Amino acid sequence: MGRHRAAEPDEPVAVEVPGAGSRWVVLALLSASLLIIAMDATILNVALPALVDDLRANSVEQLWIVDGYALALSGLLVTAGAMGDRTGRRRVLLIGYGIFGVASIGAVISTNPAELIASRVGLGIGGAAIMPATLSMLRQVFTDARERTFAFGVWSAVFGAGMALGPLLGGWLLEHFSWHAVFGINVPIAMAAMVLGRWLLPDYHRPVPSRWDWASVVLSVLAIVGIANAIKLAGRNGLHDPVVWVSLLVAAVCGYAFIRNSLRRRHPLLDVRLFARRGFTGAVAAIALAMFGLVGLLFLASQWFQYAHGDSPLEAGVHLLPLPLALIAGTLGAPALIARFAPRSVLTLALLVVAVGMAVPWFAARAGDLTYPPVGAFLALTGLGAGAASTIASVLLMASSPAEQAGSAAAVDEVSYELGGAFGVAALGSLAVRLYRAHLPALPAEHAGPAAESVGNAAQISTDLGHPPGTGGPLAGAFSAFGRAFVDTALVSAMVLLLAALVSLVLIPRDLRPGGEDRAARETRTGPPRRPETDRR
Repeated sequence: MGRHRAAEPDEPVAVEVPGAGSRWVVLALLSASLLIIAMDATILNVALPALVDDLRANSVEQLWIVDGYALALSGLLVTAGAMGDRTGRRRVLLIGYGIFGVASIGAVISTNPAELIASRVGLGIGGAAIMPATLSMLRQVFTDARERTFAFGVWSAVFGAGMALGPLLGGWLLEHFSWHAVFGINVPIAMAAMVLGRWLLPDYHRPVPSRWDWASVVLSVLAIVGIANAIKLAGRNGLHDPVVWVSLLVAAVCGYAFIRNSLRRRHPLLDVRLFARRGFTGAVAAIALAMFGLVGLLFLASQWFQYAHGDSPLEAGVHLLPLPLALIAGTLGAPALIARFAPRSVLTLALLVVAVGMAVPWFAARAGDLTYPPVGAFLALTGLGAGAASTIASVLLMASSPAEQAGSAAAVDEVSYELGGAFGVAALGSLAVRLYRAHLPALPAEHAGPAAESVGNAAQISTDLGHPPGTGGPLAGAFSAFGRAFVDTALVSAMVLLLAALVSLVLIPRDLRPGGEDRAARETRTGPPRRPETDRR
């Protein structure tokens, strides 16, 4: 896309900005890259039973097959973002494509759980290299504020829709092919992106005279993986699991050491002073809390369709479609709204829409049996609000950070997505299990114990007895209990989103706009405006 000149230390390398047509080609390519990353986060949900049956994976191996991807991805985002800023975003992105494609091939040819776990970790490493580069490149390529906001909207739409469409695509692939196809679909996309990216994408990096901060790399990985692991284990095993507290202790110690180390260095891996900017911190909180509700309830809604509604995985994916469709509408409509109204106000309103949507199932259940129309309305309102909120928050987060730190800011953005979603699944999933047990009626004695462990166990037992979920039978009360747990959990999530709306209203400055910094950020960088001097004669 153009040759860059030599740059002095601390000076960004100049690049040729793509022309009008090329910008949209770049957006399409980066969106396709992000789509496979987002789908890989959820597509395994429907493929896991077939995969476990074929590979004979035990419970510990199943845990690593599911979590290996997310832990590697979230742990390396900060490192990959900083590496892109310093050594070249296109270079890191192309390396990420290559790793992702090779790891996908490894997953396809896996013959035992260990090989698949290694491939899933490889997919996470590749995804970590790809994700920050996509968002930081959009800031670089789209120099016009309105076009940049639209591009960020497309980015958010692709990410959210990919996570929502993962189960649908996985269900379709499993009906026509083996579980290997879930990973095989990544290979041609990754390879094509690597070839086209080398030709189409611009480059950028900031020469830094200091040595690479390996201590911060290790500390950031341990801190993020520690907290992500604690969240997942707490949701699965409860807070009584000692590993949860060990993981939290490791995360706290390493996080504190990372902050101290970053504050001492002139060129840190991540400039933690960014969090002193209200707009940056408010945007991070808004993204994390929006993903908390969206991803957590998407996980539970998929289970509700299959257990309480009696859907197949493919049918559940089809019934979930209002969410990704509304999410796309919300993300693409956000730029027009923040062009006319204050972004802070629109973000607050979008989070309130999510909260209202999440409360719909509870009110519908209070009026009678929960049917698909109110659940469809819940999905549509949640998708619409979360799509707009995540887009606006990402735009404000990037606007609150210097251009030369776009990769690091993008990494923080995506860590917020990952940890917010992981915490949502863990916390809301754990709450739903406890509410399910509280609502569980008396069941046949020989099945009561296993059925109380999880609604999945109840579904398996009921199917073995000739009564799949949705067809009645002796365990029908368990599926009804899960439906009640689902609506109660959705109400709790609505309260969390009300808190998110309040946080965004308090933290995000009123004058923060997509095209630049707010007044406080400008004064942090340049000092307060000087008063004009007067003649004192």
